[in-house]
Amino acid sequence: MSRFLKYHGLGNDFVLLDRLEGGGPPSPQQAIAVCERRRGVGADGVLTLLSSRVAAARMHVTNADGSVAEMCGNGLRCVARHLAETRLPGARELLVETDAGLKHCELHRRDGQVEEVTVEMGAPVLEPARIPMAVDFERFVDAEIEAGGLRLRATAVSMGNPHLVLFGLERRRAAELAPLLERHPLFPARTNVEFAEVCGDGLDVMVWERGCGFTQACGTGACAAMVAAVLEGRLQAGEERPVKLAGGLLHVKVAPGLGGVRMRGPAARVFEGVTGLL
Repeated sequence: MSRFLKYHGLGNDFVLLDRLEGGGPPSPQQAIAVCERRRGVGADGVLTLLSSRVAAARMHVTNADGSVAEMCGNGLRCVARHLAETRLPGARELLVETDAGLKHCELHRRDGQVEEVTVEMGAPVLEPARIPMAVDFERFVDAEIEAGGLRLRATAVSMGNPHLVLFGLERRRAAELAPLLERHPLFPARTNVEFAEVCGDGLDVMVWERGCGFTQACGTGACAAMVAAVLEGRLQAGEERPVKLAGGLLHVKVAPGLGGVRMRGPAARVFEGVTGLL
């Protein structure tokens, strides 16, 4: 039997395994079983906390389909809250090691509990080879991509994991196109897909997560969509702006010159338990 905790960031939910004292991530089969919503605990993914020599912990992310993700913004906020409330009481900031590098987290507390977390997500990656994306472009910005018999315009960004952002697409087509775009031949490691619209001074975003499907929220997806909006001239950099997702609001700031991206949002602890699936 393994002890676990359940967290979510705006409805993007996770099984969290604190294995700082020993142990490793679940196997793909274990992750699939525990994330199953009728016969398991139910989650979009599994977050495993491992020991780190350079940070408070190392975060390993396993998607609901058993694949491994390099980075997860909502998951990172959940990890930061867990560490702050169980390992580092009173801390105002901490570092978490991820497969996308070290991430600095600022903790916002109310009545002793972490209410929100601000994460320095780092600079977006735009070179296709590093996203990765199989095109011979300097940048894939407002460029053409074909899927489902349609010629679409999209922007590709990596926030430590790959994203493809599309503006102005009718939402009724999203369910049809999202799985095709996730596994598009131009993305050798698959991709997350964002369907975005400018809404006031921010964005309204629907996210299809690689290995999960549509989710209530995606932190890296919100950041990628805001970067794409800046690249396409739809919004200006330099201000914190709201990103409306199915599960609620995140706030994202793209630095002038695309030098970095900052994300702020909540993380909630739901319950803890034990399971024989892990």
